[in-house]
Amino acid sequence: MFGSQLPMAQRYADALAGAGVERGLIGPREIDRLWERHLLNCAVVAVRCPEHSTVADVGSGAGLPGLVWAIARPDLHVTLVEPLLRRTQFLQEVVDELGLRNVVVLRSRAEEVDDTYDVVTARAVAGLDKLAKWCWPLVATGGVLLALKGRTAAEEIATAKRTLGRLGVRDTVVRTYGDLEVPTTVVELSR
Repeated sequence: MFGSQLPMAQRYADALAGAGVERGLIGPREIDRLWERHLLNCAVVAVRCPEHSTVADVGSGAGLPGLVWAIARPDLHVTLVEPLLRRTQFLQEVVDELGLRNVVVLRSRAEEVDDTYDVVTARAVAGLDKLAKWCWPLVATGGVLLALKGRTAAEEIATAKRTLGRLGVRDTVVRTYGDLEVPTTVVELSR
């Protein structure tokens, strides 16, 4: 999934296992399953991004999935949107250390961002109802919101149905990605 970028992905994994744990961005019990549950879980979805897309990762936290996508797909232009200072500091340190020129770290809440993007994504941020309200204004015409969800995806869609209708979501699809022990479930909302 990472091809020639695998050494860079390993350096990111090392940062998550070190400073990421020390700063409370990743739990210490996650280290043993860092690749399967976090890095690969995110990387498998990067294929869904059209070439040279602009991407916003809302509530980026430790950089999942945004940093993973930026490493796996250097053609993407990724903005990591994160309101908390300690997280944005970690993200900027990782971006600088890895020399990622296709990534911008933006300390902001989604509601304060004025730009639009081809792809907007979020992982473990909020239920789909809230997430759609925050993220939908960032999705460019013809763009997509990729919400990385778990087994509750269908339930979240049902709960958010009225909100999605009010927002003008054109299509809602649930897809799974990856030949992993637990495939990644994504709710895709199209504009």
